[in-house]
Amino acid sequence: MTVIAIDGPAGAGKSTIARNVARQLGWRYVDTGAMYRAVALSALQRGIDPADAPKVADVARTADIRLSNGSVFLDDRDVTTEIRTDAVTRAVSMVSAHPDVRAALVPLQRASAGSPNVVMEGRDIGNVVFPDAELKVWLTASESERARRRLEQLGRRASADDISEMERAISERDQRDASRSASPMRRPPDAVDIDTTDKSIDAVTEEIVALARERAGHG
Repeated sequence: MTVIAIDGPAGAGKSTIARNVARQLGWRYVDTGAMYRAVALSALQRGIDPADAPKVADVARTADIRLSNGSVFLDDRDVTTEIRTDAVTRAVSMVSAHPDVRAALVPLQRASAGSPNVVMEGRDIGNVVFPDAELKVWLTASESERARRRLEQLGRRASADDISEMERAISERDQRDASRSASPMRRPPDAVDIDTTDKSIDAVTEEIVALARERAGHG
């Protein structure tokens, strides 16, 4: 199996770019962040505090989470849209920081890769989930650009005040993700760095596809 691991902070363009890379190569695409979002959604729906590590870990171990053709299913229900709400976004970094949650989901992520080739994106793919990935990419962008993209994704007006508020929220999440005890968000030492701030989605996609063909030997 050949793996392209695409990691980086929120708003760097991972999901769209990874999906496009997989489509161009004809490979399977796996969004690991969607799995943590599904756990967060399930916990919220059950009235569980996202900070309650034992109960959230139990959700992660018992929930039926499945990714299929770009959709996310939780206990056989399509939750692709629901996992992108503000409430889930606020809860997910807390949920994903629990070591037992990550321990429950990493095997699921590896199993979801399937075969023979996969593009997997998240925050710890190149370091934890697939440390031997043939190609590791670290995507990033300026905080202001990431904030603008997140607001656009949420369908909100990107005023100066809104961007400033979102920048603070993104900075706080980065700090939580980077300082968690289990699988902290860190750039893999052998990753290729790509700053997407001033690059189009298509340009970054083509750059990664070219790297994949060069490194993994797929023409």
